Amino acid sequence: MPETVSTAAQQRLAEIREAAEKAIDKPATLGPDVDITRFRTVSEQDKIDSLASLEKQIKETVIHSGFVADESERSGSYFQMDRTPIYERVQNAFDNAIEIMSTQDALAKWPDEMLEKYWWRAVMPDKDKYTALVALHQTEGYFIRVKAGHKVEKPIQACLFVSESNVSQNVHNLIIVEDGAEANVITGCNVHVDVKEGLHAGISEFYVGKNAKLTFTMVHNWGEDFSVRPRTAVVVDDGGVYINNYVLLTPVKSIQSFPVAKLEGKGSTAVFNTIVYGLKKSIIDLGSEAQLIGEGSRSEAVARTVTLDESVVYSRGRLIGRTNDCKAHLDCRGIVQSSASTQWAIPDLVSEGAPGAELSHEAAISPIAAEEIYYLMTRGLPKDEAVSMITRGFVNIDIPGLPDVLRRQIDKALEETAKEAM
Repeated sequence: MPETVSTAAQQRLAEIREAAEKAIDKPATLGPDVDITRFRTVSEQDKIDSLASLEKQIKETVIHSGFVADESERSGSYFQMDRTPIYERVQNAFDNAIEIMSTQDALAKWPDEMLEKYWWRAVMPDKDKYTALVALHQTEGYFIRVKAGHKVEKPIQACLFVSESNVSQNVHNLIIVEDGAEANVITGCNVHVDVKEGLHAGISEFYVGKNAKLTFTMVHNWGEDFSVRPRTAVVVDDGGVYINNYVLLTPVKSIQSFPVAKLEGKGSTAVFNTIVYGLKKSIIDLGSEAQLIGEGSRSEAVARTVTLDESVVYSRGRLIGRTNDCKAHLDCRGIVQSSASTQWAIPDLVSEGAPGAELSHEAAISPIAAEEIYYLMTRGLPKDEAVSMITRGFVNIDIPGLPDVLRRQIDKALEETAKEAM
Protein backbone atom coordinates (compact mmCIF):
# COMPACT_ATOMS: atom_id res chain seq x y z
CA MET A 1 0.00 0.00 0.00
CA PRO A 2 1.26 3.55 -0.74
CA GLU A 3 2.27 5.84 2.11
CA THR A 4 -0.52 8.27 1.18
CA VAL A 5 -3.30 6.02 2.46
CA SER A 6 -5.70 8.02 4.62
CA THR A 7 -6.29 7.29 8.28
CA ALA A 8 -9.81 6.09 7.45
CA ALA A 9 -8.43 3.63 4.89
CA GLN A 10 -5.88 2.31 7.36
CA GLN A 11 -8.60 1.81 9.94
CA ARG A 12 -10.73 -0.04 7.40
CA LEU A 13 -7.86 -2.41 6.56
CA ALA A 14 -7.33 -3.08 10.26
CA GLU A 15 -11.05 -3.83 10.72
CA ILE A 16 -11.02 -6.31 7.83
CA ARG A 17 -7.99 -8.11 9.19
CA GLU A 18 -9.37 -8.25 12.72
CA ALA A 19 -12.69 -9.69 11.51
CA ALA A 20 -10.92 -12.29 9.35
CA GLU A 21 -8.61 -13.40 12.16
CA LYS A 22 -11.62 -14.15 14.35
CA ALA A 23 -13.24 -16.27 11.61
CA ILE A 24 -10.25 -18.28 10.35
CA ASP A 25 -11.56 -21.47 12.01
CA LYS A 26 -15.26 -20.79 11.33
CA PRO A 27 -16.83 -23.64 9.28
CA ALA A 28 -19.13 -22.79 6.41
CA THR A 29 -22.86 -23.36 6.87
CA LEU A 30 -23.07 -25.52 3.74
CA GLY A 31 -20.77 -27.98 2.00
CA PRO A 32 -18.17 -30.47 3.28
CA ASP A 33 -15.57 -28.95 5.58
CA VAL A 34 -12.07 -28.51 4.14
CA ASP A 35 -8.93 -28.44 6.25
CA ILE A 36 -7.36 -25.25 4.89
CA THR A 37 -4.15 -25.80 6.86
CA ARG A 38 -3.22 -28.76 4.62
CA PHE A 39 -2.42 -26.56 1.62
CA ARG A 40 0.52 -24.29 0.92
CA THR A 41 0.24 -20.95 -0.88
CA VAL A 42 0.52 -20.96 -4.66
CA SER A 43 3.83 -19.90 -6.24
CA GLU A 44 4.93 -16.91 -8.30
CA GLN A 45 5.14 -17.37 -12.08
CA ASP A 46 6.75 -15.43 -14.93
CA LYS A 47 4.72 -12.88 -16.88
CA ILE A 48 4.16 -13.31 -20.61
CA ASP A 49 3.90 -10.83 -23.48
CA SER A 50 1.35 -12.76 -25.50
CA LEU A 51 -1.25 -15.44 -24.88
CA ALA A 52 0.19 -17.24 -27.91
CA SER A 53 3.24 -18.05 -25.78
CA LEU A 54 1.21 -20.20 -23.39
CA GLU A 55 2.03 -23.89 -23.49
CA LYS A 56 -0.10 -25.78 -25.99
CA GLN A 57 -1.50 -28.00 -23.24
CA ILE A 58 -2.57 -24.96 -21.19
CA LYS A 59 -4.25 -23.33 -24.19
CA GLU A 60 -6.11 -26.55 -24.93
CA THR A 61 -7.25 -26.73 -21.30
CA VAL A 62 -8.44 -23.15 -20.82
CA ILE A 63 -10.41 -22.98 -24.06
CA HIS A 64 -12.80 -25.51 -22.52
CA SER A 65 -13.73 -22.88 -19.96
CA GLY A 66 -14.28 -20.14 -22.53
CA PHE A 67 -10.84 -18.49 -22.52
CA VAL A 68 -9.26 -18.10 -25.97
CA ALA A 69 -5.67 -17.20 -26.85
CA ASP A 70 -6.90 -15.54 -30.05
CA GLU A 71 -8.20 -12.25 -28.68
CA SER A 72 -9.83 -11.02 -31.90
CA GLU A 73 -13.30 -11.51 -30.40
CA ARG A 74 -12.38 -10.23 -26.94
CA SER A 75 -12.21 -6.66 -25.70
CA GLY A 76 -9.78 -7.47 -22.89
CA SER A 77 -8.03 -10.35 -21.13
CA TYR A 78 -6.72 -11.25 -17.68
CA PHE A 79 -4.78 -14.47 -17.07
CA GLN A 80 -3.60 -15.47 -13.61
CA MET A 81 -1.41 -18.51 -13.11
CA ASP A 82 -1.19 -19.59 -9.47
CA ARG A 83 -0.60 -16.26 -7.68
CA THR A 84 0.75 -14.19 -10.58
CA PRO A 85 -1.26 -12.13 -13.10
CA ILE A 86 0.92 -13.21 -16.01
CA TYR A 87 -1.08 -11.33 -18.67
CA GLU A 88 -3.33 -8.26 -18.62
CA ARG A 89 -4.48 -6.44 -21.72
CA VAL A 90 -7.22 -4.14 -22.95
CA GLN A 91 -7.63 -4.08 -26.72
CA ASN A 92 -6.80 -0.67 -28.21
CA ALA A 93 -10.34 -0.13 -29.44
CA PHE A 94 -11.63 -0.32 -25.85
CA ASP A 95 -8.77 1.44 -24.09
CA ASN A 96 -10.89 4.36 -22.88
CA ALA A 97 -13.72 2.14 -21.70
CA ILE A 98 -12.11 -0.64 -19.64
CA GLU A 99 -9.62 -0.98 -16.81
CA ILE A 100 -8.10 -4.44 -16.17
CA MET A 101 -5.50 -5.26 -13.53
CA SER A 102 -5.02 -7.31 -10.39
CA THR A 103 -7.11 -6.29 -7.38
CA GLN A 104 -3.94 -5.65 -5.38
CA ASP A 105 -2.79 -3.17 -8.04
CA ALA A 106 -6.21 -1.51 -8.01
CA LEU A 107 -6.10 -1.23 -4.23
CA ALA A 108 -2.65 0.36 -4.40
CA LYS A 109 -3.75 2.76 -7.16
CA TRP A 110 -7.03 3.93 -5.60
CA PRO A 111 -6.84 2.92 -1.91
CA ASP A 112 -9.41 5.34 -0.52
CA GLU A 113 -12.01 4.78 -3.26
CA MET A 114 -11.61 1.00 -3.14
CA LEU A 115 -11.81 0.72 0.63
CA GLU A 116 -14.72 3.15 0.96
CA LYS A 117 -16.91 1.76 -1.84
CA TYR A 118 -15.92 -1.75 -2.83
CA TRP A 119 -13.29 -3.64 -0.82
CA TRP A 120 -15.07 -6.26 1.33
CA ARG A 121 -18.30 -4.25 1.20
CA ALA A 122 -20.55 -6.83 -0.50
CA VAL A 123 -18.94 -9.95 0.99
CA MET A 124 -17.99 -9.93 4.66
CA PRO A 125 -14.46 -11.16 5.59
CA ASP A 126 -15.82 -13.06 8.60
CA LYS A 127 -18.51 -15.02 6.73
CA ASP A 128 -16.53 -18.26 7.14
CA LYS A 129 -13.01 -19.70 7.11
CA TYR A 130 -12.74 -19.33 3.31
CA THR A 131 -13.48 -15.60 3.26
CA ALA A 132 -11.10 -15.20 6.19
CA LEU A 133 -8.41 -17.14 4.32
CA VAL A 134 -8.64 -14.79 1.35
CA ALA A 135 -8.69 -11.66 3.51
CA LEU A 136 -5.57 -12.76 5.39
CA HIS A 137 -3.62 -14.53 2.62
CA GLN A 138 -4.84 -13.14 -0.70
CA THR A 139 -3.13 -14.29 -3.88
CA GLU A 140 -4.31 -11.56 -6.26
CA GLY A 141 -7.51 -11.83 -8.33
CA TYR A 142 -8.84 -9.64 -11.14
CA PHE A 143 -10.13 -6.07 -11.14
CA ILE A 144 -12.35 -5.13 -14.10
CA ARG A 145 -14.04 -1.75 -14.44
CA VAL A 146 -16.18 -0.59 -17.36
CA LYS A 147 -16.48 3.16 -17.29
CA ALA A 148 -19.77 5.05 -17.27
CA GLY A 149 -21.72 5.14 -20.51
CA HIS A 150 -19.57 2.63 -22.39
CA LYS A 151 -21.26 -0.40 -23.93
CA VAL A 152 -18.56 -2.99 -24.54
CA GLU A 153 -19.89 -5.40 -27.15
CA LYS A 154 -17.07 -7.97 -27.28
CA PRO A 155 -16.66 -10.11 -24.13
CA ILE A 156 -13.96 -9.48 -21.55
CA GLN A 157 -12.26 -12.73 -20.55
CA ALA A 158 -10.48 -13.79 -17.36
CA CYS A 159 -8.77 -17.04 -16.42
CA LEU A 160 -7.73 -18.26 -12.98
CA PHE A 161 -5.35 -21.20 -13.48
CA VAL A 162 -3.71 -23.53 -10.96
CA SER A 163 -0.59 -25.37 -12.12
CA GLU A 164 0.48 -26.99 -8.82
CA SER A 165 -0.88 -29.70 -6.54
CA ASN A 166 -1.61 -29.32 -2.83
CA VAL A 167 -1.92 -25.54 -2.96
CA SER A 168 -4.55 -22.97 -2.06
CA GLN A 169 -5.34 -20.21 -4.56
CA ASN A 170 -7.02 -17.39 -2.62
CA VAL A 171 -8.34 -14.75 -5.00
CA HIS A 172 -10.39 -11.58 -4.51
CA ASN A 173 -12.15 -10.38 -7.68
CA LEU A 174 -13.91 -7.09 -8.33
CA ILE A 175 -16.07 -6.09 -11.29
CA ILE A 176 -17.51 -2.58 -11.47
CA VAL A 177 -19.88 -1.62 -14.29
CA GLU A 178 -20.54 2.07 -13.89
CA ASP A 179 -23.76 3.97 -14.66
CA GLY A 180 -25.10 3.36 -18.15
CA ALA A 181 -22.35 0.90 -19.08
CA GLU A 182 -22.68 -2.66 -20.37
CA ALA A 183 -20.25 -5.59 -20.28
CA ASN A 184 -20.09 -9.33 -20.90
CA VAL A 185 -17.43 -11.04 -18.76
CA ILE A 186 -16.46 -14.69 -19.26
CA THR A 187 -14.37 -16.23 -16.49
CA GLY A 188 -12.83 -19.68 -16.65
CA CYS A 189 -11.31 -21.54 -13.70
CA ASN A 190 -8.94 -24.39 -14.54
CA VAL A 191 -6.28 -26.73 -13.22
CA HIS A 192 -3.37 -28.26 -15.10
CA VAL A 193 -3.99 -31.85 -16.18
CA ASP A 194 -1.26 -33.02 -13.78
CA VAL A 195 -2.74 -31.24 -10.73
CA LYS A 196 -4.28 -33.45 -8.07
CA GLU A 197 -5.55 -32.18 -4.75
CA GLY A 198 -5.93 -28.47 -3.99
CA LEU A 199 -8.23 -25.62 -2.91
CA HIS A 200 -9.60 -22.57 -4.68
CA ALA A 201 -11.14 -19.90 -2.45
CA GLY A 202 -12.59 -17.13 -4.60
CA ILE A 203 -14.21 -13.95 -3.31
CA SER A 204 -16.07 -11.95 -5.96
CA GLU A 205 -17.75 -8.58 -5.44
CA PHE A 206 -19.67 -7.09 -8.36
CA TYR A 207 -21.22 -3.63 -8.56
CA VAL A 208 -23.75 -2.77 -11.29
CA GLY A 209 -24.51 0.94 -11.58
CA LYS A 210 -27.65 2.82 -12.57
CA ASN A 211 -29.10 1.54 -15.86
CA ALA A 212 -26.00 -0.61 -16.31
CA LYS A 213 -25.83 -4.26 -17.37
CA LEU A 214 -23.37 -7.02 -16.48
CA THR A 215 -23.55 -10.48 -18.02
CA PHE A 216 -21.18 -12.72 -16.09
CA THR A 217 -20.41 -16.29 -17.16
CA MET A 218 -18.38 -18.65 -14.99
CA VAL A 219 -17.18 -21.96 -16.46
CA HIS A 220 -15.54 -24.33 -13.99
CA ASN A 221 -13.07 -26.96 -15.19
CA TRP A 222 -11.53 -28.43 -12.03
CA GLY A 223 -10.04 -31.80 -11.07
CA GLU A 224 -11.51 -34.81 -9.29
CA ASP A 225 -9.63 -34.10 -6.04
CA PHE A 226 -10.01 -30.31 -6.04
CA SER A 227 -12.15 -28.39 -3.53
CA VAL A 228 -13.74 -25.10 -4.55
CA ARG A 229 -15.29 -22.43 -2.34
CA PRO A 230 -16.50 -19.32 -4.20
CA ARG A 231 -18.17 -16.51 -2.25
CA THR A 232 -19.96 -13.99 -4.46
CA ALA A 233 -22.20 -10.97 -3.88
CA VAL A 234 -23.62 -8.51 -6.40
CA VAL A 235 -25.06 -5.06 -5.70
CA VAL A 236 -27.42 -3.70 -8.38
CA ASP A 237 -28.50 -0.05 -8.55
CA ASP A 238 -31.57 1.61 -10.13
CA GLY A 239 -32.48 0.05 -13.46
CA GLY A 240 -29.42 -2.18 -13.39
CA VAL A 241 -29.40 -5.71 -14.81
CA TYR A 242 -27.22 -8.59 -13.67
CA ILE A 243 -27.19 -11.91 -15.57
CA ASN A 244 -25.22 -14.81 -14.08
CA ASN A 245 -24.45 -17.95 -16.11
CA TYR A 246 -22.72 -20.92 -14.45
CA VAL A 247 -21.49 -24.08 -16.19
CA LEU A 248 -19.91 -27.18 -14.58
CA LEU A 249 -19.31 -30.20 -16.84
CA THR A 250 -16.32 -31.91 -15.20
CA PRO A 251 -15.81 -33.84 -11.94
CA VAL A 252 -14.76 -32.01 -8.77
CA LYS A 253 -14.12 -33.26 -5.25
CA SER A 254 -16.53 -30.72 -3.81
CA ILE A 255 -17.83 -27.27 -4.59
CA GLN A 256 -20.09 -25.05 -2.53
CA SER A 257 -21.33 -21.73 -3.90
CA PHE A 258 -24.34 -19.55 -3.16
CA PRO A 259 -24.02 -16.14 -4.89
CA VAL A 260 -26.21 -13.34 -3.55
CA ALA A 261 -27.71 -10.55 -5.66
CA LYS A 262 -28.73 -7.48 -3.66
CA LEU A 263 -31.31 -5.71 -5.79
CA GLU A 264 -31.15 -2.41 -3.97
CA GLY A 265 -32.10 -0.17 -6.88
CA LYS A 266 -35.54 0.72 -8.16
CA GLY A 267 -36.40 -1.51 -11.12
CA SER A 268 -33.25 -3.62 -10.73
CA THR A 269 -33.05 -7.16 -12.13
CA ALA A 270 -31.07 -10.35 -11.54
CA VAL A 271 -31.13 -13.55 -13.60
CA PHE A 272 -29.30 -16.77 -12.67
CA ASN A 273 -28.81 -19.61 -15.18
CA THR A 274 -27.09 -22.81 -14.05
CA ILE A 275 -26.00 -25.91 -15.98
CA VAL A 276 -24.48 -28.68 -13.84
CA TYR A 277 -23.36 -32.22 -14.60
CA GLY A 278 -22.65 -34.32 -11.51
CA LEU A 279 -20.02 -36.89 -12.41
CA LYS A 280 -18.09 -39.60 -10.53
CA LYS A 281 -18.02 -38.85 -6.77
CA SER A 282 -18.49 -35.09 -7.03
CA ILE A 283 -20.23 -33.30 -4.17
CA ILE A 284 -21.85 -30.20 -5.66
CA ASP A 285 -23.79 -27.69 -3.55
CA LEU A 286 -24.93 -24.74 -5.65
CA GLY A 287 -27.64 -22.13 -5.60
CA SER A 288 -28.40 -18.44 -5.62
CA GLU A 289 -30.13 -15.83 -3.53
CA ALA A 290 -31.93 -12.73 -4.73
CA GLN A 291 -32.74 -10.02 -2.20
CA LEU A 292 -35.52 -7.92 -3.73
CA ILE A 293 -35.12 -4.62 -1.93
CA GLY A 294 -35.77 -1.87 -4.46
CA GLU A 295 -39.26 -1.00 -5.65
CA GLY A 296 -40.05 -2.86 -8.88
CA SER A 297 -37.13 -5.28 -8.54
CA ARG A 298 -37.30 -8.57 -10.45
CA SER A 299 -35.42 -11.88 -10.40
CA GLU A 300 -35.42 -15.25 -12.13
CA ALA A 301 -33.30 -18.32 -11.40
CA VAL A 302 -33.17 -21.29 -13.79
CA ALA A 303 -31.21 -24.40 -12.84
CA ARG A 304 -30.74 -27.55 -14.91
CA THR A 305 -28.89 -30.41 -13.22
CA VAL A 306 -28.00 -33.90 -14.37
CA THR A 307 -26.56 -36.49 -11.97
CA LEU A 308 -24.61 -39.60 -12.91
CA ASP A 309 -22.26 -42.09 -11.27
CA GLU A 310 -22.09 -41.55 -7.47
CA SER A 311 -22.41 -37.77 -7.57
CA VAL A 312 -24.40 -35.75 -5.06
CA VAL A 313 -25.95 -32.46 -6.20
CA TYR A 314 -27.79 -29.88 -4.13
CA SER A 315 -29.65 -27.26 -6.14
CA ARG A 316 -30.75 -24.40 -3.92
CA GLY A 317 -32.64 -21.20 -4.61
CA ARG A 318 -33.69 -18.44 -2.26
CA LEU A 319 -35.88 -15.44 -2.95
CA ILE A 320 -36.27 -12.76 -0.29
CA GLY A 321 -38.94 -10.12 -0.89
CA ARG A 322 -38.43 -6.91 1.09
CA THR A 323 -40.69 -4.60 -0.89
CA ASN A 324 -44.33 -4.96 -1.88
CA ASP A 325 -43.53 -4.20 -5.51
CA CYS A 326 -41.27 -7.11 -6.43
CA LYS A 327 -41.59 -10.31 -8.41
CA ALA A 328 -39.33 -13.38 -8.64
CA HIS A 329 -39.42 -17.00 -9.78
CA LEU A 330 -37.30 -20.12 -9.26
CA ASP A 331 -37.22 -22.88 -11.91
CA CYS A 332 -35.18 -25.85 -10.67
CA ARG A 333 -35.26 -29.11 -12.59
CA GLY A 334 -33.07 -32.17 -12.48
CA ILE A 335 -32.59 -35.41 -14.39
CA VAL A 336 -31.27 -38.46 -12.53
CA GLN A 337 -29.33 -40.88 -14.75
CA SER A 338 -27.75 -43.14 -12.12
CA SER A 339 -29.22 -45.20 -9.31
CA ALA A 340 -26.09 -44.43 -7.23
CA SER A 341 -26.43 -40.65 -7.50
CA THR A 342 -28.34 -38.27 -5.23
CA GLN A 343 -30.04 -35.04 -6.17
CA TRP A 344 -31.73 -32.41 -4.00
CA ALA A 345 -33.91 -29.50 -5.13
CA ILE A 346 -34.34 -26.95 -2.34
CA PRO A 347 -36.45 -23.84 -3.10
CA ASP A 348 -36.72 -21.21 -0.36
CA LEU A 349 -39.14 -18.26 -0.50
CA VAL A 350 -39.17 -15.52 2.12
CA SER A 351 -41.37 -12.45 2.51
CA GLU A 352 -39.92 -9.98 5.03
CA GLY A 353 -42.48 -7.29 5.78
CA ALA A 354 -43.64 -7.36 2.16
CA PRO A 355 -47.15 -8.83 1.89
CA GLY A 356 -47.39 -7.68 -1.73
CA ALA A 357 -44.27 -9.55 -2.91
CA GLU A 358 -44.88 -12.13 -5.67
CA LEU A 359 -42.53 -15.08 -5.20
CA SER A 360 -42.95 -18.46 -6.90
CA HIS A 361 -41.06 -21.64 -7.64
CA GLU A 362 -41.18 -24.80 -9.73
CA ALA A 363 -38.96 -27.72 -8.73
CA ALA A 364 -38.83 -31.20 -10.23
CA ILE A 365 -36.51 -34.20 -10.26
CA SER A 366 -37.15 -37.14 -12.58
CA PRO A 367 -35.67 -39.57 -15.09
CA ILE A 368 -36.05 -38.93 -18.79
CA ALA A 369 -39.62 -39.77 -19.70
CA ALA A 370 -39.84 -43.10 -21.51
CA GLU A 371 -42.52 -41.79 -23.85
CA GLU A 372 -40.20 -39.00 -25.03
CA ILE A 373 -37.50 -41.53 -25.89
CA TYR A 374 -40.03 -43.81 -27.60
CA TYR A 375 -41.40 -40.91 -29.66
CA LEU A 376 -37.98 -40.07 -31.08
CA MET A 377 -37.18 -43.74 -31.69
CA THR A 378 -40.33 -44.07 -33.76
CA ARG A 379 -38.93 -41.24 -35.89
CA GLY A 380 -35.84 -43.35 -36.65
CA LEU A 381 -33.37 -42.25 -33.97
CA PRO A 382 -31.37 -44.89 -32.06
CA LYS A 383 -32.07 -44.92 -28.34
CA ASP A 384 -28.75 -43.37 -27.30
CA GLU A 385 -29.19 -40.50 -29.77
CA ALA A 386 -32.73 -39.94 -28.53
CA VAL A 387 -31.55 -39.72 -24.92
CA SER A 388 -28.74 -37.37 -25.93
CA MET A 389 -31.11 -35.09 -27.84
CA ILE A 390 -33.55 -34.87 -24.94
CA THR A 391 -30.75 -34.12 -22.48
CA ARG A 392 -29.27 -31.40 -24.71
CA GLY A 393 -32.65 -29.76 -24.98
CA PHE A 394 -33.11 -29.99 -21.22
CA VAL A 395 -29.95 -28.01 -20.40
CA ASN A 396 -30.09 -25.69 -23.41
CA ILE A 397 -29.46 -22.20 -22.04
CA ASP A 398 -28.16 -19.63 -24.51
CA ILE A 399 -24.92 -18.08 -23.22
CA PRO A 400 -23.49 -15.29 -25.42
CA GLY A 401 -19.80 -15.13 -26.25
CA LEU A 402 -18.81 -18.75 -25.63
CA PRO A 403 -16.27 -20.10 -28.15
CA ASP A 404 -17.50 -22.77 -30.53
CA VAL A 405 -15.15 -25.35 -29.03
CA LEU A 406 -16.82 -24.95 -25.64
CA ARG A 407 -20.28 -25.27 -27.14
CA ARG A 408 -19.12 -28.45 -28.86
CA GLN A 409 -17.69 -29.70 -25.57
CA ILE A 410 -21.07 -29.21 -23.91
CA ASP A 411 -22.75 -31.20 -26.68
CA LYS A 412 -20.07 -33.91 -26.47
CA ALA A 413 -20.43 -34.16 -22.69
CA LEU A 414 -24.17 -34.57 -23.05
CA GLU A 415 -23.78 -37.28 -25.68
CA GLU A 416 -21.20 -39.24 -23.67
CA THR A 417 -23.08 -39.07 -20.39
CA ALA A 418 -26.32 -40.03 -22.07
CA LYS A 419 -24.64 -43.13 -23.49
CA GLU A 420 -23.19 -44.02 -20.08
CA ALA A 421 -26.66 -43.77 -18.56
CA MET A 422 -28.18 -46.27 -21.00
